[in-house]
Amino acid sequence: MAGRFVISEDGQGGFRFALVANNGQTLAVGEGYPTKVACVNGIETVRRNAVDAVIEDPSGQEL
Repeated sequence: MAGRFVISEDGQGGFRFALVANNGQTLAVGEGYPTKVACVNGIETVRRNAVDAVIEDPSGQEL
């Protein structure tokens, strides 16, 4: 099973999402959104753009 997106209220009347791995580790957290619909749109944007995303590393350090 793939990871999952978890939507939560942020305590200020807005919403945030977290991308959570199968082992429960939070991999990424989205910005605050004013509505749940906007939050879901943020999730969809991540889904569309992350599929072919490249890694950029301006540090110049090798792995």
